[in-house]
Amino acid sequence: MDANEDLYSDYDYDIGGFGAAPSANPFQPKTPGGFPASRMGTASRLRTAGGTEVRPMTSTTGSGFSSKPGSSLGRPANFDPLNQGRGPAPPLAKREDNSAEDKAREYEKQVHALVEASADLALKGDADGALEKAKDAGKRERALCKHREANGLVDQINIDLTYAVCFNLAHAYHGARMHAEALHTYSLLVKNKQYPQSGRLRVNMGNIYFEQQKFQTAIKMYRMALDQIPNTGKHIRFKIFRNIGNAFVKLGQFSDAVQSYETIMGGDPDFHTGFNLILCYYALGDAEKMRRGFQKLISIPLEANDDESDDLDRALGSESKEEFKEETKHDKDDANAKDGLRHELLKREKEARNYMLTAARLIAPELRIDGDDSKMAGYQFCIESLKQDHESVSSEMEIERALKYMRVKEFGKAIEALKAFEKRDQHLKAMAATNLSFIYFLEGDLRSADKYADLAYEHDRYNARALVNKGNCLAVRGDYDTAKQFYLEAIGVEADCVEAIYDLGLVNLKMELWAEALQAFEKLHQIVPNNAEVIYQIAALHEAQGQVDVALKWYNILITRVPSDPGVLLRMGQLCNRNDDEAQAFHFHLESYRHYPVSLDVISWLGVWYVKSEMYEKAIHFFERAAQIQPKEVKWRLMVTSCYRRMGNYQRALELYEKVHAEHPENAECLRYLVAICKDLGQPCDHYQAKLSRLDQRAQQTQQSQGQLTRAAPQRDRTPPRPYSPERRQSPPQQQQHLAAPKARGLADPNPERPRTAAKRPDEDEFDDADVGEMLPGM
Repeated sequence: MDANEDLYSDYDYDIGGFGAAPSANPFQPKTPGGFPASRMGTASRLRTAGGTEVRPMTSTTGSGFSSKPGSSLGRPANFDPLNQGRGPAPPLAKREDNSAEDKAREYEKQVHALVEASADLALKGDADGALEKAKDAGKRERALCKHREANGLVDQINIDLTYAVCFNLAHAYHGARMHAEALHTYSLLVKNKQYPQSGRLRVNMGNIYFEQQKFQTAIKMYRMALDQIPNTGKHIRFKIFRNIGNAFVKLGQFSDAVQSYETIMGGDPDFHTGFNLILCYYALGDAEKMRRGFQKLISIPLEANDDESDDLDRALGSESKEEFKEETKHDKDDANAKDGLRHELLKREKEARNYMLTAARLIAPELRIDGDDSKMAGYQFCIESLKQDHESVSSEMEIERALKYMRVKEFGKAIEALKAFEKRDQHLKAMAATNLSFIYFLEGDLRSADKYADLAYEHDRYNARALVNKGNCLAVRGDYDTAKQFYLEAIGVEADCVEAIYDLGLVNLKMELWAEALQAFEKLHQIVPNNAEVIYQIAALHEAQGQVDVALKWYNILITRVPSDPGVLLRMGQLCNRNDDEAQAFHFHLESYRHYPVSLDVISWLGVWYVKSEMYEKAIHFFERAAQIQPKEVKWRLMVTSCYRRMGNYQRALELYEKVHAEHPENAECLRYLVAICKDLGQPCDHYQAKLSRLDQRAQQTQQSQGQLTRAAPQRDRTPPRPYSPERRQSPPQQQQHLAAPKARGLADPNPERPRTAAKRPDEDEFDDADVGEMLPGM
């Protein structure tokens, strides 16, 4: 190697140590200490004994290694080639002034958060809150677009975000029932050509028109949406077809609806559509298509597997959710119990079975199979069709057939059909026993009814109807306390069991627990507010407690449900009569007579009211009607004659008295009237007076003989005899019986004072009011 080519010629090293200080190089940089700065590869070279140069050891210098723990050059004391000993890096300085893009990104995040909050509120059912968030999101999104336009970031405008905000706003308007605003927002999206998929939103517009009952416009929107959906989206297309079919059903165009439903059943059949198709066939009255539609409906496969079907059978057999939860609690582990998919499949299968059962109930009475015109042929067809794949539904249809036998009064066949379930599954056996108990109870066979009620209760202790049947058997036997306990247990199992609540109120009435009875009926009124029987019981309870005004209020509510019930109108008339409101009492009695013109209570009250008002012509009409209803009753004809006498038509009155006497010669009261009126007219009355005397003598002899028998007989009743009064005249027993109107007054006032029927004129006799007094109701 030449000396000129030696890179390290400026240094002179030998083996003994470092050589003398090198000659100064004016071009070499100096260190702060005055020493020349080293360069890469300029370290001193070692020499061998022969004088040859050895490559210097410079490979360790670059890695930071030093043979000395410290050096004057400021190297670290420890070996740290990665500089890990310097500690954590200082925190980054916060940017004080954001750029336009950063602000746009922040605005966009806020818009996303508002849209998600609106959707979450809509899911929770808070329509107003969801609408407010959707409006805020729309404002922020417009502000974002203006910000980007102002800063030259037009190319960064997110049209998908704009679409999402507008769609969420339209959906929020729809949820808040603001249909006009929702339709306007959807129209803006549909007309915007930047959104190629916006045509599907016409389905939402069609749904809004459907809710507004604009079915023709809804069908138009559905078909426009259908044109923009490709054939690959079959599932969505079939859903739109179902909406079109539903709109045609609302319009009553069942033939057009059938076409839409048949399209779905030919491509992607489902239970809901199949059931709607059967309903359309039923509306059209096509029994053959009903039969084919039912066969297609039950041929749709169920989604649940065998284990899930077993769980569903147990769920259907349980009358309460608590029992099903108790049964499945020990069979499934915690992980399986939280399986949402399994529960969804069970829910869908239960709905499918309900569709099949409801369809079978609907078409069974209408089907005629192989020329069999009997009403039970359709039931047999449905049972046989369901038995192969849906045995539980088939068994329920057999019970429906038994109930049909009951409705047509063929109780023998119904009992035979229900007894066939004694060898069936447990829950089906319990269902049959419940119906058997009810049948025997109606027939009056309490022993058999009690037997099957116990059987149903033992098989299913959560069967509310079985508990009600058991309570009814006990109530008929007079064991009201135990019956009440069964009714309460039935209500505990099924809180809205109207039969149990109503029977509980009746039992409380029997036990004279008025407050509890009223509480039961008022609770039942909340469940079935339009039930006339419940309203009547509440009104009757208030009436029994003397709360006339409250009772009248409930009776007024009742006549809005049954405006033509004569019994209710009569009760209202009696209550108004007790309140001395004669005008209202007359109105209700007259309405009752208009709806039921053969009620003697109403006829007698109206007749007496017209007599009191001195409107004798109208009173005659009512008393003649009473005489037609009871032709053998003398008092009605005497009332008619009395009205003629009060009118001053004595000749007509005399003719009627003579006619009554000819038909009833032993009637002493008629003879008294004949004697009196003959005297007034100046006509001979000796023969009438003789007959009357003989009748009076005979009556006195009868009284004396009865008095002797009474003194000879042992004294059993030591109460003193009632004093004689004009109201206790000797007359036939049927004449002494008061009608229902006086009895109703007697409940509130045991000793009412009989009012006068009319002001007595000077020219009238002392017997003027005798025949009318027996008919006057208490006022």
